[in-house]
Amino acid sequence: MRLVGKQTWVFEHSIYLNSVGTAVGPKEAEGPLGLQFDVTHKDLHCDEETWELAERRLMEQSISTCLEKAQLNNEDVDLFLAGDLLNQNVTANYVARHNQIPFLCMFGACSTSMETLAVGSALVDGGFAKRIIAATSSHNATAERQFRYPTEYGGQKPSTATFTVTGSGAALVSREVGPIKITSATIGRVTDYGITNPFDMGAAMAPAAADTIQRHFQDLQTTPEDYDLIITGDLSGVGSPIVRKLLFDEGYDLDTKHNDCGLMIYSKDQNTFAGGSGCACSAVVTYGHIVKQLMLGNIKKVFIVATGALLSPTMIQQKESIPTIAHGVVLEKNS
Repeated sequence: MRLVGKQTWVFEHSIYLNSVGTAVGPKEAEGPLGLQFDVTHKDLHCDEETWELAERRLMEQSISTCLEKAQLNNEDVDLFLAGDLLNQNVTANYVARHNQIPFLCMFGACSTSMETLAVGSALVDGGFAKRIIAATSSHNATAERQFRYPTEYGGQKPSTATFTVTGSGAALVSREVGPIKITSATIGRVTDYGITNPFDMGAAMAPAAADTIQRHFQDLQTTPEDYDLIITGDLSGVGSPIVRKLLFDEGYDLDTKHNDCGLMIYSKDQNTFAGGSGCACSAVVTYGHIVKQLMLGNIKKVFIVATGALLSPTMIQQKESIPTIAHGVVLEKNS
């Protein structure tokens, strides 16, 4: 791996996305991408007694599905990189307790999907592991209970609010030849535009996405025309127009190149406010939908930029603003 420019890693070996697995809840299964997910559940409990156990089950299912597709077992994997939204990353930690793969816990809020994929690819490129599983998860009810109000409370939300995706996505990364190459990654820096409203995550995260996308273009001397798609993680209906405007002002017209996972996963009639968010948002859309489009040859090169709001309930109660970050990874069809 070599550093190009300020923030972009270009992998020197051929790094491949060999297999993926996804598991989602009922609303995601009913959405426009529902048929592209591997495991779907009819209710939020996912046949478990608590919301937290349900989220754990989702991550376990995404990993097991990913490995089954590759005809591998836990013992065949050298390293497990994962994180989630819950305090102390309890979903990832407890899954790691179960699968017994050497584990690095990671947290980038909703940017964790691309953070784990980028770091995993770098470790494989550097020869520190032969096979890595990168995974993340979120659950609507666990996230609401921790960051806002329990779902049972029935609190009203503004139209700027996003709806936490219930699901998990996992990816297997190695140097073994596969249909999709991971060619580069741009590591974001923390931005803070002074937004304090936890019900307006799209506006808070849009500047971070714009910063990472612009840096990626500058580091690699590319433009939007070099990609079939440039996809952000969970800016949804509020943040997507903002990131377009911020980049247009810098001379980058995303035009028809841009879409957002939070807008892709739900239909407008599903009552999800501004759209989807959460760690699983970019993970299940990428590993469920985008990977299939790459394998079919419908797209050949995509830049996926997962966005994360690095807030905590304690800091919000103390009237702190919300720091945000975005990490991006380039996936290309292996021709």
